[in-house]
Amino acid sequence: METEELLYEGKAKKLFKKPNSSELRVEYLDQATALNGKKKDEIKGKGALNNQITSYLFQLLAEKGIQSHFIKKISKHEQLIEMVEMIPLEVVVRNVAAGSFSKRLGINEGTSLPEPIIEYYYKDDALDDPFINQDHIYYLGLATVDELEEIRMLALSVNEALQDIFEKINIRLVDFKIEIGKTEQGKMLLADEISPDTCRLWDSLTNAHLDKDIYRRDLGDILPVYQEVFNRLEKEFTSCI
Repeated sequence: METEELLYEGKAKKLFKKPNSSELRVEYLDQATALNGKKKDEIKGKGALNNQITSYLFQLLAEKGIQSHFIKKISKHEQLIEMVEMIPLEVVVRNVAAGSFSKRLGINEGTSLPEPIIEYYYKDDALDDPFINQDHIYYLGLATVDELEEIRMLALSVNEALQDIFEKINIRLVDFKIEIGKTEQGKMLLADEISPDTCRLWDSLTNAHLDKDIYRRDLGDILPVYQEVFNRLEKEFTSCI
């Protein structure tokens, strides 16, 4: 039997690779973090929920023509993905003022934005993932002008598709973070995960938080909230995928 190599262990996932394979096995961890890892707790069952939610969303996005590194879910807490070279950018799309955006600009949380706003953060834990602009991206060599425009258009396409998905299950997509990877051929693919860890999700009727802000702000137990998101996806879309 071929042994796997542990390629990466982060806050929420481990990545494993077999020799001579272009596929990776992702293991989602039962760990919650906030404030760039300064707050950390083990929450049993969280990894399985994030994996299953992400698997649902990647499959639903694929049906809408948005390709990702996702291949298939292989267990409740594992999935198989295509190996890509990750671009060290966090791409944030905001539809509603919330979180750091509200604090930075003094805009009341919950204020709808007339158009989606895209922000970029340099993915570097040692620097606390700083907010950067296009010129910084070009200076650091993270992406070319054409690549950044492709990333921007992909982010907007993901936003439109996710809004449609979440509206069907009475969830308001406030904002979200995505990451992008490049194949050996230079093709841009949606990567990492899409879950309540990486999205701000509010109930459309009550504005109740259905995301990691429950943990960030000490508002209660996140497990029932993540379970609610999964249950709604499963109920609405099981027959579609």
